[in-house]
Amino acid sequence: MRTFKVLGMMSGTSLDGLDLAYCQFWEDNAQWHFEIRQCTTIPYSEKWHQLLQNAIHLSQEDHEQLHQDYGKWLGRQAQQFLKKHDLQVDFLASHGHTSHHRPEEGVTFQLGHGQQIATITQQKVICDFRSLDVHLGGQGAPLVPIGDALLLKTYDFCLNLGGISNVSFQKAGKRLAYDIGMANMPLNHITQKIGLPYDDGGKLAATGILLPELYEALNQLPYYQLPYPKSVGFEWFIEQVQPLLDGKDYATKDALFTVIQHNCDQIARGLTAENPKKGSQLLVTGGGALNDFFIETLQKAVGTNIIVVVPPKKFIAFKEAMVFAFMGVLKYLGRTNVLASVTGANADSCSGIVFDPVDLKAPSMG
Repeated sequence: MRTFKVLGMMSGTSLDGLDLAYCQFWEDNAQWHFEIRQCTTIPYSEKWHQLLQNAIHLSQEDHEQLHQDYGKWLGRQAQQFLKKHDLQVDFLASHGHTSHHRPEEGVTFQLGHGQQIATITQQKVICDFRSLDVHLGGQGAPLVPIGDALLLKTYDFCLNLGGISNVSFQKAGKRLAYDIGMANMPLNHITQKIGLPYDDGGKLAATGILLPELYEALNQLPYYQLPYPKSVGFEWFIEQVQPLLDGKDYATKDALFTVIQHNCDQIARGLTAENPKKGSQLLVTGGGALNDFFIETLQKAVGTNIIVVVPPKKFIAFKEAMVFAFMGVLKYLGRTNVLASVTGANADSCSGIVFDPVDLKAPSMG
């Protein structure tokens, strides 16, 4: 029974920072098990925050340069983490940072070139987990449901509250999942106007009141009427959501309260459409799970049939990095790690590109 030792690396749309999770995985009687052994989040400097947030607007040449530079930065962070904790790994699995996501046009791009990471760390790297699925006609998202299906079978629903909200669940023998809509992205956008990176615990939002006009405008966004599988990215937020948030000079606390109410009502709408049985368990992870007001509002919105389960903080923060590490294991073994039932692709796939380290000390052949 082999134990895989993997460093998972994840940067989400909320731009909180780079999540690093050293994980171990083993399979026993066709059941996968895992443990997150060591983890940390490296906050982005103002420079990196701006570079990544504005990557969508760069020219092709500048975008490629950022892809290389960010890969070097990821490599240095991984190398320092492994050295600090004296860790040995089989390989690294990096999600990178999504700069473009327009699957309807066949486009998705995750910054952070794998070869740069592999060369700096002198470790095998598996990355680019979304592109193949998009080429197969899928959304390239969400990808975490493979982890929900194989590692977290005991929960009826798995909800991630990152920059966006996505959910996965089992139905008629298949794993289904989709992006519901917003989570932290609009909340952070609102607080950053007053110089706060985020609303700690939702304390500010809890003092607000509902803004009916904004609430209705958010609910009318066309995306919510689309059937799943479906996914959204930063482009959608910029084009359709941000103008609603910036259209009037709303009080910060009221805007936060209204967005959370909207988010929770849309989540509840999606879950109740699946006719959950009484006592269904909803596992909530991602940064939004640390927002107490968000969780309180969510429990009220989903009603008494669904029990909202908030796991320990370490698991909340590092679930996605852990799942990408696990996707790396499945890629290494040549097994399916992206589900067509989730993404809408023409077929399941074993996704990811493998980069081997280049020995910089080796003599040149020419």
